[in-house]
Amino acid sequence: MEGFLVATAVSFAVIFVAELGDKSQLMAMTFATRFRTWPVLIGITVATAVVHLVSVGIGFGLGATLPTGWISLVAGIAFLAFGAWTLRGDSLTDEEKGKAERSTGSAILAVGGAFFLAELGDKTMLATITLATQYGWFGTWVGSTVGMVAADALAILVGRLLGRHLPEKVIRYGAAALFAIFGIWLLAEAVSQLS
Repeated sequence: MEGFLVATAVSFAVIFVAELGDKSQLMAMTFATRFRTWPVLIGITVATAVVHLVSVGIGFGLGATLPTGWISLVAGIAFLAFGAWTLRGDSLTDEEKGKAERSTGSAILAVGGAFFLAELGDKTMLATITLATQYGWFGTWVGSTVGMVAADALAILVGRLLGRHLPEKVIRYGAAALFAIFGIWLLAEAVSQLS
């Protein structure tokens, strides 16, 4: 049970912070201006659960086949890269914004489909794969899914209440710092295992 709780807590924290300022948050805010909050959250939750289930499956498979020292080394480098990616920032393209604004039909299907496609290959998917190589798949799946949905729910709430984004620079630097901390920690772990 302790391993599950650690996997859930770490995955929640990493994915929540990684999602702050991500294009998925911008999509959530855009969809929230068009549809009611609950259908948007349901669509986000279903899409996130599916993408992150695939992610933890890949990560768990890699973790079972590769030596842990090398996994820690690759994971540490990946987290440092995620930190740099986060510093670069993210924004919606005109096409992505247009799709979110033009969506018709079921809000859950429109939001779920858009989020599923947007998350494929995104840094949160890659971070979830990386986390699943280090922790149990189920706790990583639960934590990463809840972390992403919580961050997107925060974006919807802030967008509706304040009508503007949280300070983007502060969010970006904070997320990058968290990735760097996890990256350095994993690199130190790798060095101790490979020595």
